Amino acid sequence: MLVTWKYRPRNTFIQRLDPRTRLIFMLCIIFAFTIPEIWDYRIILPLFALSLTLYLMARIEWKDVRRAWIYIFILVFFIVGLNGLLSGRGGPSSVTNLPSPVVFEVPIKIPFTEIGWDVPVTVSKIWFALNQMTRMITMAILAIPIPYTMDPNIYGTAFKRMGASDKVSFTMDLAFRFLPTFARDFTITMDAQRARGYEMEKLKGGIPTRIRKLAPLIIPVVMQSTVTGEEVIDAMDLRAFGTRQRTWVKDNLKYAPRDYLILGIGVAAFVSCCVLKWVFGIGEYFVPDFFMSLFV
Repeated sequence: MLVTWKYRPRNTFIQRLDPRTRLIFMLCIIFAFTIPEIWDYRIILPLFALSLTLYLMARIEWKDVRRAWIYIFILVFFIVGLNGLLSGRGGPSSVTNLPSPVVFEVPIKIPFTEIGWDVPVTVSKIWFALNQMTRMITMAILAIPIPYTMDPNIYGTAFKRMGASDKVSFTMDLAFRFLPTFARDFTITMDAQRARGYEMEKLKGGIPTRIRKLAPLIIPVVMQSTVTGEEVIDAMDLRAFGTRQRTWVKDNLKYAPRDYLILGIGVAAFVSCCVLKWVFGIGEYFVPDFFMSLFV
């Protein structure tokens, strides 16, 4: 059986929303960032504040999402942030073209060679890295509460009622359940190896040694995931999935006034970003004077 995230009913405003509302709102904010290419902090920060407000209204306990946030922070700060800080890539070309004072230089050297160079870190790159991290965290804030506060039994129904086909809807349903299922299999395999005396903690050599010791767990976990996938395929074939339009057990989704309110805010945010960028020319990347003055 496929498992789900740590979902449990909560009597909150966010959980009372129609699941389609939350998905559409998240897409509106993501499109607001990406389609008109917004890099102005005066637009990014209000969208961040709006997303954070909705996240806090979900009232998810920290212990439930702590591990997910650790992974996201590692991704955002050490990959997205460092990439923007050192290279300035992944955004508008003005990040590297703007005349900007150099704050410091980072020496980079290829191991076991004499080849190396100093990478200048400018004020423009620092501001770009901060903006890029804020954009990514804003999207994560909207996505993380979904598996913890949305009933897993209505994943497929939500996508179906949004106009997706049965195959796409069921694919998205399985995709939401894959990661927790994989984590469950990995935990069971690791506990079984511990019961057999396989030592994985308190090892000499640090992280590299621990990674090497986890290698024997990969094959059984991958095999179990493959077997689970084949079982799902067989079950779908036995039920003649795809031969005709299927029905869904929970298909009673209805929009309420609160849903129209959130949808209106999401659509208004997207339209406003498009108008500001394409009509008034607001939203391009620039370094504000107050931030520049901190380093000059």
